[in-house]
Order: sequence, then structure tokens, then C-alpha cells
Amino acid sequence: MGTLAYKKEILPDNIQPFKVHPQKFALWVGISVLCMAFAGLTSAYLVRKAAPNWQEFIMPTQFILSAVLMMLSSITIQGAVWAFKRDKIALYNATLFISLALGVSFLVSQYLGWMALEQRGVYLNGNPSGSFVYVISYLHVAHVIGGILPMMIALVRSLWLFGDPAKLAAFKTDNNKRVGIELLATYWHFVDILWIYLLLFFMFS
Repeated sequence: MGTLAYKKEILPDNIQPFKVHPQKFALWVGISVLCMAFAGLTSAYLVRKAAPNWQEFIMPTQFILSAVLMMLSSITIQGAVWAFKRDKIALYNATLFISLALGVSFLVSQYLGWMALEQRGVYLNGNPSGSFVYVISYLHVAHVIGGILPMMIALVRSLWLFGDPAKLAAFKTDNNKRVGIELLATYWHFVDILWIYLLLFFMFS
């Protein structure tokens, strides 16, 4: 019985096959699912808005402040990625802490925004226009919290582990751990862009 010989193509040394880290791939799949979910919610908002009993109201300025806080935190967390890759641990800790503080400030500003809505007579169980804003912003806040928790873990780990050069070197040689800060930054940029989109949608739709 004859045998089949397969010729393996040899790539030049300067050309490597394209590969995506499995965790990065999983993150982008998750982000795609979330994008579709929020797109469905905003589409439902537009459909329901056509009803005659729709209540119009102005979005509180606290929500605009929260968008500014998220944009600033995106800048600082990207700075944390830059510092980590260059072994600037003090700068990494500082930028990560600022990102965390801005994230918590975002949560506070969202709460103040909800309080401002209630003062304007817009309630969760009231007109559907207000209900949509509450539910969608609640869901977004839940995803922000989903980014704050690993950010806290990353900061504690850095303060405890990265002060030892040997432990830092061992950590960075583990590819799965090393990409963690990049995954966190990517997710944080996503929730930032998502809130800006939602805010502009509520203000101008």
C-alpha cells in the first residue's frame, strides 16, 4: 500500500503564522456578544419610543461627568499597560490605582445621576422611557464592576508581588498571566466606549 508524502511549507524566519491568544479571543467573543445585547436594548428603546405615552426628559449632568471619568480612566489604564511592559512598577501601581479610583468615582456619579432622575420625576417603575435608562445603565454599571474587581486584584497583586524582581520576572515569563493587564485594559476601553455610546444615544435619539 502506497504512502502519501506531505510537503511542509517552511516560512522565513521573519514571517510567523498569525496567532491570537486564546484569552484575547475569548474576550473579543464576549465583547461581541455584549455589543449585540446592548444593540438589542437600544433598538427596543427606539421601537418603544414610537408609542404615544413616551415621556421626554433631559439626561442629568452627572451622567456626562461619568463619561469624562471613564475616558480619563481609559487613558490611565493604558498608561498602566505601557508601564508594566517597561518594568516601571511604581508608575504601573500609580496609574492602576488612579484607574481604580476613577472607576469607583464613575459608580458614584452614576448613583448621583439616578438620584437626579428621581428628583425630576423619572422612576424605574414609571414611564417606559425612564425604565429603559435605568435598566440599561444598571446593566452597564454591572459590567463596570466586572472590570473594577480584577483591577483591584491586579493592584493588590502588584503591591504584594512585583516588589521582588525575581517574582516579577517569573510572572512576566508566564504568557497567560502577562496578558492579563492587556485583557483588563481592552475590557475597560470597551465599557468606556459603550457608556459614551449609550449616553449619546439617550441624549440625541
